[in-house]
Amino acid sequence: MSKDAVDTAGAASRTGATQSPADAGDAGYSKGLKARHVNMIAIGGAIGTGLFLGAGGRLHDAGPALAVAYLVCGAFAFFVVRALGELVLYRPSSGSFVSYAREFLGEKGAYVAGWMYFLNWSTTGIADITAIALYTHYWSFFTDIPQWVLALIALAVVLAVNLISVKIFGEMEFWFAIIKVATLVGFMLIGIFLLATQHEVGGHTPGPGLVTDHGGLLPHGMMPVVLVMQGVIFAYAALELVGVAAGETEEPEKVVPRAVNSIMWRVGVFYVGSVVLLALLLPGSVYTADQSPFVTVLSKIGVPAAGDVMNLVVLTAAMSSLNSGLYSTGRILRSMAMAGSAPRFTAKMNRSQVPYGGILLTCAVCVLGVVLNYLMPSQAFEIVLNVASLGIVSTWVIIMICHLVFVRRAKEGLVTRPSFRLRGSPVTEIVTIAFLLAVLGLMWNDPEVGRKTLLLVPLIAVLLVAGWFGVRRRVTKTQDEELNGLTK
Repeated sequence: MSKDAVDTAGAASRTGATQSPADAGDAGYSKGLKARHVNMIAIGGAIGTGLFLGAGGRLHDAGPALAVAYLVCGAFAFFVVRALGELVLYRPSSGSFVSYAREFLGEKGAYVAGWMYFLNWSTTGIADITAIALYTHYWSFFTDIPQWVLALIALAVVLAVNLISVKIFGEMEFWFAIIKVATLVGFMLIGIFLLATQHEVGGHTPGPGLVTDHGGLLPHGMMPVVLVMQGVIFAYAALELVGVAAGETEEPEKVVPRAVNSIMWRVGVFYVGSVVLLALLLPGSVYTADQSPFVTVLSKIGVPAAGDVMNLVVLTAAMSSLNSGLYSTGRILRSMAMAGSAPRFTAKMNRSQVPYGGILLTCAVCVLGVVLNYLMPSQAFEIVLNVASLGIVSTWVIIMICHLVFVRRAKEGLVTRPSFRLRGSPVTEIVTIAFLLAVLGLMWNDPEVGRKTLLLVPLIAVLLVAGWFGVRRRVTKTQDEELNGLTK
C-alpha cells in the first residue's frame, strides 16, 4: 500500500480537516502530569549538565564570549521549541515530533527522527552517568571507588525510579528543577555580592578587569567559540521534553504555551547570566572540564562546605537529566514500535502505564557507557557529548522541517494552525536549519574530537538504511492494517 493512499484515507477520516489522526502509540497512558510538573520539566530541561559541568571546560577554551554563544544558541533553541509547541497544540502526542514526522514526512521521516533521538538520549545518558561519577569523585570518601562502578549504581537507581509511574517521574522532576533553580539563583546572588563588594576569589579581584586583563572577550580568538557551539547546543538538548510530556497532561492547550514562552527569559537569566558572572569572578583559564565551574568559584571563596553543597546540586541535575532521558525515549520508542519501526517489546507497558520496554533498551545502551567509563574514564564525557550533539541537531532539524510542511498544509486548508504560533515562517525555520547544519559543519575544524564525530555520520547513515530495510515490511504491514481500519 502506497504512502499516498494511506495519507488520503487518513485525510478522509477527518471532519472538516480539523480533526487530526490519532497516534496508536498514544493509547494507554495516564494523564498523570499536572501543570506544575510540565512547567518545571521545561525549566529542568533548560538547566542540566551542559551548564553545570560543561560550562567549565568551555569557559577555559572559549573565554567570556561563551556567554554570546549561549545567547545565540538559546535563541535558535527557542524557535525550535516554539515550533514544537505549535505542533503540540495542533495535536498533543506522547510520540511528540516522531508522531508529527510520521504525519508530515511519512514513516521514513518518523523512523529517522525516532532513532536519531534515541541516539541523542542514549548517549546523553552515558554523559549523565559519567558526570555523576565525576561529581561523586569530588568527595574524598568516593575517590577509591572506580568511576564505572559509580556510573552503574547511578543508572540502576534512576531506572528503578523511572519504572514506577509517570506521576512519580513528574514529582521527581518538579523537585529536581526546584533545587536547580534555587541553587542557581543562590549562586547568582552570591556572585553579585562578590562583585559589588570586590571580595577576592582565589586571589583575583572580581570585575570587568578579569576580562580585559586576560585577553578580552576572545582570549583565544574566534575559532574556540565556534568549536564549542555543538556543546552549547547539547546544553539545551532537553527543551523538547515539553512536547513529550504534553501527551500525559490534562490541559496541554493551557500548559504548553506558558512553558514554552517562559523558556527565553530562563535562557537569558540562567545561562547567559551565570556565564557572565563566572567570567567576572575568575579568569577563564582557572576553570576546568572535570569540575563544575560553580564548585570552582565557591571552593575558592573560603567556604569549603559551599562547594560540597553545590556539588550535591549538580549531582542532582545529572540524575534529573538521566531520568528525563529514560522517560522520553520510552515514549518515543513506543510510538515507533506501534508503527513497526522499533522492536516490538518497546511497545510494552507495565501496570503503572509506563512503557518499560523502551526504557530498558535505553538502559542497555547506557550500560555500554559503563564499559566506556571503565576503558576511557578521562575521555568518556567529551566522546559521548559530541555523538549526542549529532542526535539533537538532527532532531531539531526534523522538528523544523515538520513545521514547514505543517504550515504549508495549513495554507492549503488541510490542517488548522492554532493561535499559538512560530512567527516568521518559513524564514525562521530555514535560518534555524541553516544554523544547526553550520554548527555541525564547523566541527570539522576540530581535528581532535569534532572531525572524528563528523566521520561517524556516514556510519550512522549506513546503520539507519540497513535498519530501515530490516523493518520496512513490518511498517508496511502496520500501515495496511491502519488503512483497513479506516476504510471499514
